[in-house]
Amino acid sequence: MNVTEILKTRVSAPWRILGEPGPSDAELREFLEAAMTAPDHGAVRPWRFVVVRGAAREAAGKLFTEALLKRKPDADEATIEKDRERMRQVPLMITVAARITHDHPKVPPAEQLVASGLAAQAILLAAQAKGYGGVMLTGDHAYDAHVKQGLGLRETDEIVAFLYIGTAAGEQRPKKRPDPAKFTIEWTGPA
Repeated sequence: MNVTEILKTRVSAPWRILGEPGPSDAELREFLEAAMTAPDHGAVRPWRFVVVRGAAREAAGKLFTEALLKRKPDADEATIEKDRERMRQVPLMITVAARITHDHPKVPPAEQLVASGLAAQAILLAAQAKGYGGVMLTGDHAYDAHVKQGLGLRETDEIVAFLYIGTAAGEQRPKKRPDPAKFTIEWTGPA
């Protein structure tokens, strides 16, 4: 598949259908190498990746539960169990964060966030090219200081996404895409 076809056929695989086998060490390395190709004005390299797999998944589920209960002490059991279940089921989670340089003379924080988001997209596309399913999620955990600290990030780091990657059970349904013409203008000069 060429890159245009990969982009046009990209779909998010719900985490509930992702399972083993997960990517090998070599495949994970390829995904992270793909992330390094993200456009990065000024070569700031703001992205940080926290890889969670194997036995560490149980610890991540516990971390998410602790964070949830700090935010919502009265959370119901189904809500609590959702994080644990996700971490037990999906073989690989990559947290993509942006370590923002706020006083950079040429690259504003927004560009650094975009670069980190593009790195996340590159990981998902590389995973899809290898036959894996993946989904990019955020939610309250992405903005939680306890989660950041537990994952070894700085409190000032911005979590851009939690990428969940594994083998999708069943065929992925193609996603209906809007017509790009509805979002495009062709500028021909000042009005």
